[in-house]
Amino acid sequence: VQLQASGGGSVQAGDSLKLSCAASGRASNNAYMGWFRQAPGKEREFVATINRAGSSRYATIPVKPRFAISRDSAKNTVYLQIDTLKPEDTAVYYCASSNVDVVPPTHAYEYDYWGQGTQVTVSS
Repeated sequence: VQLQASGGGSVQAGDSLKLSCAASGRASNNAYMGWFRQAPGKEREFVATINRAGSSRYATIPVKPRFAISRDSAKNTVYLQIDTLKPEDTAVYYCASSNVDVVPPTHAYEYDYWGQGTQVTVSS
């Protein structure tokens, strides 16, 4: 297993969740680790990404400032803290790693390893 995501669940609007993604093998050597999400009937969308130095990039306004990505390089783990969850945050959240290191990768095709996804369901 290259990437193992966890931390999802069924929560109420306004709650918080912290997703985790542990990388192993070649996936752990990549420059960037990021999060995407896919809601039912919608395309997979970029959420945030972070490199080994802690430099991050987020999706546009609807994501910030409720989302915060962090990385523990010693543990080869990336986290996504989501605060004040909303029903529209309901999706499968995927972690991924990318060897792109020139600019922060924000497209799915730039990532070569993917986790299995963790379901986040937010009820109102």
